[in-house]
Amino acid sequence: MPTMTVRPLCLAAALAGSLALAGCAGNSTGLGLNLVSQEQLVELGQQDWQRLIQSTPATANASYQRRAEQISARLLRAASLDPAGWEVRVFQGQEANAFALPGQKIGVYEGLFKYAKTDAQLAAVIGHEIAHNLEGHAAERVSTQMATDAGTSILGAVAGASGVGGSEMIAAALGTGAQYGLLLPYSRNQELAADRAGLLMMARAGYDPQAAIELWQNMKQAGSEQPTFMSTHPGTADRIAALQKLMPEAKAAYKPG
Repeated sequence: MPTMTVRPLCLAAALAGSLALAGCAGNSTGLGLNLVSQEQLVELGQQDWQRLIQSTPATANASYQRRAEQISARLLRAASLDPAGWEVRVFQGQEANAFALPGQKIGVYEGLFKYAKTDAQLAAVIGHEIAHNLEGHAAERVSTQMATDAGTSILGAVAGASGVGGSEMIAAALGTGAQYGLLLPYSRNQELAADRAGLLMMARAGYDPQAAIELWQNMKQAGSEQPTFMSTHPGTADRIAALQKLMPEAKAAYKPG
């Protein structure tokens, strides 16, 4: 666990300042705070990934793993990233969930394949999660958690130079989802930003962005509650309407594979 460089008085000031920032956040995707370095964030992501690997078995479904790897590679190339530097793993579990961690890690749960019936539909989810990573939402999420947590445990951790906090907080802040991700969902503004970036990414990768709407229609027909990876959004019908508004821009970027 990396040692934080933020002193208690600085963090206290950040806590006070965050109240004012929250009142005028507007379309911001966070509180505008930066309390963790990229190096620390990557280390946290890698630690969280290792904890997840140790606690959750990988899928035994070779088709699921292959699809996740191939789709992730196409999306990463469309974002001008080298897929060789990323690790992709499908985990056992019925959660309709996926995530992308700092440190170039992509995780997908088996339960998502119940709804993502085509590669394009799966690309809609993975692209959205990669977009959260590229848009810097994990850093905003961790910083916001550090700045707004009312408990003295955060201040105590900083005062004692014991790091960012416990594993539960880290998992929640980074969004790995299975056990703790719902404790700290992405903000609606972050979700909207990731929607747009993810749709453009999948379109440039040769996946029809219309598949994002089809995915949500599958969920609606199944009578499913919103899965954990989109938990902060409105109901499914409103979600579809929001995606439809983004569709013209995404369609213009679409390059059929």
